[in-house]
Order: sequence, then C-alpha cells, then structure tokens
Amino acid sequence: MALREPRRALVRDIGDKYKSCLSTHPLHATLDLALARKQHAAYCKALAELGLEIIKVPRDDEHPDSVFVEDNVVAFGGKALICRMAKTSRRGEETGVEAVLKQYLSVKRATSPATVEGGDVIHLPDRLISGISQRTNPEGVAQMQEWLGIPVATVFDPGIMHLKSYVTYLGKNLMIATDRYASHPALEGFQIIIPPSKDEYAADTLAVGDTVLMAEGYPEAHILVEEAGFEVVTLNVSEIQKCDGALTCMSVLF
Repeated sequence: MALREPRRALVRDIGDKYKSCLSTHPLHATLDLALARKQHAAYCKALAELGLEIIKVPRDDEHPDSVFVEDNVVAFGGKALICRMAKTSRRGEETGVEAVLKQYLSVKRATSPATVEGGDVIHLPDRLISGISQRTNPEGVAQMQEWLGIPVATVFDPGIMHLKSYVTYLGKNLMIATDRYASHPALEGFQIIIPPSKDEYAADTLAVGDTVLMAEGYPEAHILVEEAGFEVVTLNVSEIQKCDGALTCMSVLF
C-alpha cells in the first residue's frame, strides 16, 4: 500500500492552559498566549492555501499540550492508531481527536504497556520510520505495525523526546536530518540534507507536495531545501517552540 498525497489536515486550536505545557525551553516563561494563537492561525491558513481541507477538533482547555495533535494518532492508508501517550498529563487529549477521525478512518487504540506518539513517526510512501524514544516504546511500535499493516523501521534513541525533531521526509527520496542521524541505517538509500548545527530546529519540516513549510529564522537551512528543488514557505513559530513544539506537531495530514 502506497501513501497518497494528503487531502486533509486535522488541527486543534490552542487551549486556555497552553502556558502550562510540558517544556524544557529556556524561554518558556516568556510565552505569549495571544501571539501563539496568531501563529497557529497563520499555520492553519498556510495549510489551507496548499489545498488541504482543514478539519478542526474541538478545542481542549483542560490539556495544555492539546494543540499538538500529531502526537495523538498515527494515520496511514485509511487506518489510524490512536496513541497512548507517555506523559500521563497528556492522556485524554486523544479522545476528541478519535471522535473526529473515526468519521474518516478506521481507528484502533494503542493499549498498555504500549506508549506511542505520532511525533516519533516519519511517513514514507511505503513504510514508516519510528523513534524508540522517551515517548514511544517497542510495544508501541509493534502495535502500530500490526494495526496499520506496514513495515516500521526504528531509530533507537531513548534520550530524545521525538524523532521528527531531528529527521523529516521532504519527498522525492530526500530527507532533512541533523548530523546525529544522517548516517543511521534506517535512512539508508535516501539523499540527506544536513542543516548547519546552529539550524537544527529547522530539520522539523512539513512537506505538502513540492512545498515545504519551515520555521522562520534559519536561512541557511531554507536555502539547502530550495536548492533541492522545493518551494519553501517560512512561518514564525516562536511561541510553539517555547512549548517544545514545531511545525509537524500541530497537524495530522491524511
């Protein structure tokens, strides 16, 4: 089964408790909720301008990290695994996501002892690559592979939160990956774009067709992706970054 170009983007507006998000960012205390909401609205507008139908999950004002819908689900080929997230403070977010997604896809929930989060999962045309990390364990990968019915390669690094903070797939057999992962066996056979070490945050990209959304402020990384044949659209995600979030975190494309 080959992955088709996505037609829809599932998103969720930022809730009232967003400033209490899980974060290790040094500027977390300076987070501006109103600005974060403006940045999220610009993100949704950019996805709509790329031709995606925007599907909104009702806002969740109880879970601070609920805007990061990507972690709630892994969708592929008409099926979706509803994730069992590692942090107990995030459990419950997935209920609203599941209620909306079941209108479009066949869904199944990951069960204990699995932990699995979509932020660890790179989508390729015929398979997935998943991090085994602080948030996704081997049982989570096994349940994902069984339900979705496709091969899942793994990158074992229990020191990281999510793999897609370091590696994303652009299309055309191209990856952007930090130097730490560029030579990993799971990435063998791909052309790899390695951003400068100071621009590593820019490795979290969101590709839709020949357009790649990238975080503002990383011009050297932008040029590398443009030179590879993609149109780059930059977005200011400063207040998303302060919650340890990035571009992929805020949507589920399917």
